[in-house]
Amino acid sequence: MTLSGKVAVVTGGTGALGAAVARSLLDAGAAVVVTHRAEGELSDLRARLGIADDAPLSGMLVDLTDEAAVKSAYGEVAASHGGIDILVNAAGGFGGGAPVHQSGWAIWQQQLDINLKTAVISCASGVPHMIARGGGAIVNVGTRTATQPGANLAAYAASKRAVLQLTEALAAELRGHNITANAVLPSTIDTPANRKGMPNGSYDDWVKPEEIAAVVRFLVGPEGRIISGASIPVYGRA
Repeated sequence: MTLSGKVAVVTGGTGALGAAVARSLLDAGAAVVVTHRAEGELSDLRARLGIADDAPLSGMLVDLTDEAAVKSAYGEVAASHGGIDILVNAAGGFGGGAPVHQSGWAIWQQQLDINLKTAVISCASGVPHMIARGGGAIVNVGTRTATQPGANLAAYAASKRAVLQLTEALAAELRGHNITANAVLPSTIDTPANRKGMPNGSYDDWVKPEEIAAVVRFLVGPEGRIISGASIPVYGRA
């Protein structure tokens, strides 16, 4: 129970990766708050993961691109839980799949909004509460594509590359506040959606959400305090 007494916020906590992170942090003793976008998603998450009704898991229904709403929601979490110690930005998504010259700006804006804007607003809203607690840990979810060239992925890759720069800036700015900031870089994650979208994929080579969650748990735990500003590959064998 290395995270006993800690309060964690996991954005995108009802998705495949976010749910695995939430489960891992709960198992380590943290109280976990997940963001979700629709009524009923929190109860569905509890049922899907087999989480007991008395487990310290709660949710906040919020649009992560709405700056005022996110700031208010994080303030309510801090007030009800006594603060915020951990922030994992797992919200986001893939869009695009076409060459740059065939991709309108709308897809670029959409990718910047769901991958970068959500992380920026979440960090800006959570960091003051971490400072008030005397420290904390942030983990942002990037992608291998952000650091390696790939065709037909430009909008997605650029938005995630910006998340890495955000992470490095946070690490530099928050060092004196005892707050770490790191990123994990998955390859293809073994999720039902990815299996459906790539029915001929090499599933055994894909990284499992639970494997990534274990790395996140390490980074936000006491053993990870010496690591900040890192972008850590979590590729599996893909």
